[in-house]
Formats: sequence, C-alpha cells, structure tokens
Amino acid sequence: MGTPDFAAATLARLSDDGHDIAAVYTRAPAKAGRGMALTPSPVHALAERLGFTVLTPNTLRDAEAAETFRSHDADVAVVVAYGIILPQVILDVPRRGCLNLHASLLPRWRGAAPIQRAVMAGDSETGIGVMRMEAGLDTGPVGMETRVPIAPGTTAGELHDVLMPLGADLMARALAMLAGNGLSFTPQAEDGVVYAHKITNGECRIDWHRQAEEIARQVNGLSPAPGAFFEADLGKGPERVKVLRALAVTGSGAPGALIDEDGTAACGEGALRLVEVRRAGKGGTASGAEFVRGARLVPGARLVP
Repeated sequence: MGTPDFAAATLARLSDDGHDIAAVYTRAPAKAGRGMALTPSPVHALAERLGFTVLTPNTLRDAEAAETFRSHDADVAVVVAYGIILPQVILDVPRRGCLNLHASLLPRWRGAAPIQRAVMAGDSETGIGVMRMEAGLDTGPVGMETRVPIAPGTTAGELHDVLMPLGADLMARALAMLAGNGLSFTPQAEDGVVYAHKITNGECRIDWHRQAEEIARQVNGLSPAPGAFFEADLGKGPERVKVLRALAVTGSGAPGALIDEDGTAACGEGALRLVEVRRAGKGGTASGAEFVRGARLVPGARLVP
C-alpha cells in the first residue's frame, strides 16, 4: 500500500525478494503535466509492469472495501506513504498486522512531511523505521530503524534519495525477521513527540526579513518540491523565482537587496547566497550568478515585487 517513488522502491524490493504480493493498493490516477492527463502513481505503474493486481479505492471505510481487503487473505500489509488513512477494521485484518515504513526517528516527526520538516528544523540527523500500525497517527511501536546524519546544506530531495533505498532494505529485513518470529516491537517514547504537518503554500514564500539561516533551511527543506520562492520585478512586472538551494553567509543590507553579483541577498540577519534557482517559465535551473546576469540585476536591486 503506497503511492510515490519512495514507496515504489519498497515494492520493487519485495517483488525481487519473491514475496507473494496479493494486491497493491495506491491512490487513484491524478491529473498531471501540461496536458493534465490522468497519470497513474509510481506505485501503480510499477505494479502493473510487475503484473500485480492494483486497487485504487478512494476510501477504506466502507463495508465493500473491508470485504475486498479481507479477500486477499494476507499475512501482513506493508504501508509506505500510501496517503489514505487505514481504519481499525482494516488494521485488524492481516494476521501479522500492518507494517508502516516511516521516514523519521519516531516519535519525532510523526505525520505527512517528516523529511522536509527535519531539514527545515535544522536537525543534524534523522532516520527511517518500521512501525506496527495503530489507529493513532504514527503512534505504533517500532520494530527496526536506521539512523542517518543530515549534512549542512542537504536538501529534502537529497535526503529522500538516501532514505528511499535504506527504507526498502529495512522493510525487507523486517519481513524476514517477522517470518521467523524474530521481530520485536518497542513502544515509542512519550517524550519528544513532534508532528510533521503537511507543507502549506504559505510556507513557500521567502520573507527576507527573517534570519538567513532560517531561510536557507526553508529553501533546502522545500527543494525540489514544492519549492521556496520569492517574487521580484525583473523588467516585466512581478515574476516568481524558485530557489532550489541556498546557503546562509555573512553580509548585510536592506532585506531582499542584492549585495553582490554572485546572487547574494541581504536578510533580516545575515545574507542568503542563491546557489540554484529556476525562473517561472524557464525549463532549467541556474546558479545565482547566472540568474543575476540573465535578469540584468546589479547590487542594490531588490528581490521583492
């Protein structure tokens, strides 16, 4: 049960390991791309290539969904970034329970966006774990976990790519231990609970009056998607510019003002070096210096509407 690329990696690993996969649950195809065509999720596409039965219910709370789920006669359900809440009537069905792969060191960063939140908070490490699911949001006991350092300047996308294969391997090992009755679970600590709430659109706009270090974490934590951005008049009215990588540096000036030709802007405290940006309507990315030259900006120009 999963939807994005992060979940597809685990499906591929379990298939390679020869597990008898009774069915694959994923979110229904959604409109995507410039043509807004209905596009199956990465898990959906992979499952079809592998020849598995694919189900895309919009809810698991009705009697029909529960009966279909029971008909699989599954030993265990593997859940990775599925995107649909599993009610108790579903959690109770598999003989060995429902195992969830969660990308944090629980109980820190329970919820929807653990990778982004860890980077945005400036955490020095995170991890990935296998948890036995309960009705509460990521409250279940943990069976296995792997810790991962977060180097300064790491983006959420880079951390995602590190955790994805580690998670697939961890779930594979957890299932092997479960089959041999060797997987034990430890309740989560009651202290240190932090929720990784879903990213909102309002969190993506850069406020140059904030500290540079805070903005750098915001930029890197939201990269590559949804992406932090600022708006500036680059000659044709306000234009949106996404910042995909940034670095906090020393410097001062009016918040949002360029202080050099390399793409460094002053903040409320310190300055932000634009390492990688993408202008609206442009296909590729550019360095801060390339952006400044292309937009014909000079030191003192303001990166505000």
